[in-house]
Amino acid sequence: MRKYDLVCFDMDGVLTRVRSSWAWVHECLGVDSEPNYKAFCNGEIDEDEFMRRDIALWKGAKPDIRIRDIAVLFRDMPLIDGIQETVACLNDCGIKSHIVSGGIDLAAEMLAKEFGFTGYIADHICTNDDGSLTGEGVKVVDLADKGLVVKPLIERYGVKKERTISIGNSFTDIKMFESTGASIAFNPSDPYTEEAATYVVRSENIADVLDYILEDED
Repeated sequence: MRKYDLVCFDMDGVLTRVRSSWAWVHECLGVDSEPNYKAFCNGEIDEDEFMRRDIALWKGAKPDIRIRDIAVLFRDMPLIDGIQETVACLNDCGIKSHIVSGGIDLAAEMLAKEFGFTGYIADHICTNDDGSLTGEGVKVVDLADKGLVVKPLIERYGVKKERTISIGNSFTDIKMFESTGASIAFNPSDPYTEEAATYVVRSENIADVLDYILEDED
């Protein structure tokens, strides 16, 4: 017996120990995206322009940068403890696990392959035929409403909303919380996320969420 059939994981700040996969690339390349982040949070720019400006910073720091260079950076991105244990346990129980992130799909793909997540969905960086960056990104996951991708995901897997649980850490995950039967705020970064979640888990190990996902044996 199990309570849930699908777990939707945010990636940045939940599976990673850095604020975002975008921020990790900024850090590695020595660029400052804080003005872009503030402009986005203040509603001065939309998500597409946010990505465009961030990618421009990378190209400014390394004009010959290729998509493979960015993929290599993610090999050293700090991750939360317990991912392997958590996903293996879910898989053993027949529970699907899907990454839903406004982060970079290269990072999500790496985690999905390494740890055995059922699937992933995240934003995409556009490239030319030679692997160079066009300067554009594709918004696959709308940070204003992650529920827009979670609802079709639930339908695709043939599960029910009430048997789906989501895990996130920031206000951009609240709409995802609302689209699932239950939710876990994992090390929440703001009070709004904590208040919106069914459960709150503060831990250095993501496996601690399993206490709220799995049925008690008794």
